[in-house]
Amino acid sequence: MTRKTQETKGSSMAEYIDHDVECNDEVPELSDSDDDLWQSVEEESENVSVLCLFCDRSLCTVSESFHHCKSDHGVDIPGLVKKHRLDDYGYIKMINYIRTEKFTGQSLAVVSGGVLPWDSDDYMRPALPDDPLLQIDVEDLTGDDALIPGSPGSPQAAVLPHRALEAEERAQQAEERAQRAEEALARAMDDMHKLKLLAQGLVLSSGTGQGSTSAGVIAELREEEDEAYFSSYSHYSIHEKMLKDKVRTETYRDFMYSNPDVFKDKVVLDVGCGTAILSMFAARSGAKKVIGVDQSEIIYQAMDIVRSNQLENTITLIKGRIEEVDLPVDKVDVIISEWMGYFLLFESMLDSVLYARDRYLAEGGSVYPDCCSISLAAVGDTERHHDRIAFWDNVYGFKMECMKKSVLPEAMVEILKPETVISEPAVIQTLDCNVVTISELEFTAEFTLKIRASTHCTALVGYFDVFFDRGCGSKVMFSTGPHCTKTHWKQTIFLLEKPFLVETGEVLQGQISIRKNKKDPRALLVTLTLADQKMVYSIQ
Repeated sequence: MTRKTQETKGSSMAEYIDHDVECNDEVPELSDSDDDLWQSVEEESENVSVLCLFCDRSLCTVSESFHHCKSDHGVDIPGLVKKHRLDDYGYIKMINYIRTEKFTGQSLAVVSGGVLPWDSDDYMRPALPDDPLLQIDVEDLTGDDALIPGSPGSPQAAVLPHRALEAEERAQQAEERAQRAEEALARAMDDMHKLKLLAQGLVLSSGTGQGSTSAGVIAELREEEDEAYFSSYSHYSIHEKMLKDKVRTETYRDFMYSNPDVFKDKVVLDVGCGTAILSMFAARSGAKKVIGVDQSEIIYQAMDIVRSNQLENTITLIKGRIEEVDLPVDKVDVIISEWMGYFLLFESMLDSVLYARDRYLAEGGSVYPDCCSISLAAVGDTERHHDRIAFWDNVYGFKMECMKKSVLPEAMVEILKPETVISEPAVIQTLDCNVVTISELEFTAEFTLKIRASTHCTALVGYFDVFFDRGCGSKVMFSTGPHCTKTHWKQTIFLLEKPFLVETGEVLQGQISIRKNKKDPRALLVTLTLADQKMVYSIQ
């Protein structure tokens, strides 16, 4: 969705001077010969405290702040304004973004073209109250004969005190416009959701005649959904959660550190690199070159992380979708990725890994992890079933049984108590990431569960195992099963509508089908048939 283009200012500095003279009877007409007035105004402007954008140092003027940024941090603020052709609003957003996100000078140096990291109305809100850096006009920085406001001898310095109030009013107006824009965006997103449902219905019901037109609409909607998906990975909290998952992160680390022969002098591609932790593991394992690709905004922090660890000569990070970017190499020797979602296939990120494999992997190369399996087991947990389903029979004295029809089809992602597992596990699918095709990620499988406890079967639980095996002298794996150390993937629980009694030694026959949700390709639809019950679940 395209944001409405902001208006740019056209007022000259002379107009500001004239306006100030007219509006303040106490200020005499300005002239180049009025040295006493210039001196008093300059002394007043020098009393302003300007906090540096990149450190804790306070400067006396805006000019000194800009000179300090350039000399001590290597950042030319006026130069950035010219480079990115920023208007007043773009400049305000950039200053607030740097203060809010603690952006470094090195990160600013690599920002180029496309969508700028501060291109959000959220950054119209001042990060620092009464920030003097927001009280200047961009035209003062970009004109051919412009001088930095506040610098010695600059006539612009004289009008700063008089323009402070006007700048504050402009900031207030900008904040009000941003709020109105947010409200309009919310309404537009609601309309977009309604349009999405309509367009999806057209695609599913149309024949070949209107299919191409509807498909085009759906393609645009898919792009909006993708933007929301990648946006969710821009926030630090999701990366903190994954990094703190020791089972996940330490297994990747152990695989790479224990198998240096796999990486020595190799070119490695990290698909969906996030904070670049896997890229750095690969670099430390002897890789000649590592290329990390990620579409989310976290890539900018990853660049800082790589430089902080002196690995910038080995690791190259690229922002974008792997399907759309151009890599600086024709082929890679190894592809690494942490693509797994709930029940393994949720989020469909494996599709991107397989695209990268088919497009960039050299002959004899390998994808890691190279093997994954999905398993099912029976669950006997009447307490959980009652809490989730029977609860709706009586809610504070009111019947709400109709809610069951909405609750049951939603698979739960939770940590299961290991003692509630009542059968041997059954592997329903094994994927070899070096040969599997995208079409094979949708499948139907028969399964058999051997019961080991006499109780009521209330649900099935799904989980996955991951293996680093191919060409590895030291093989590594991890499991997300209920009997293993918990991970952020937890387990996926499919509650049965009608629990049934099972006996020790009994064998349950069932069938499972896994499909992508046509309404949301990153979600899954799971159809389970067990004990004469057929249920369709959604993982989303």
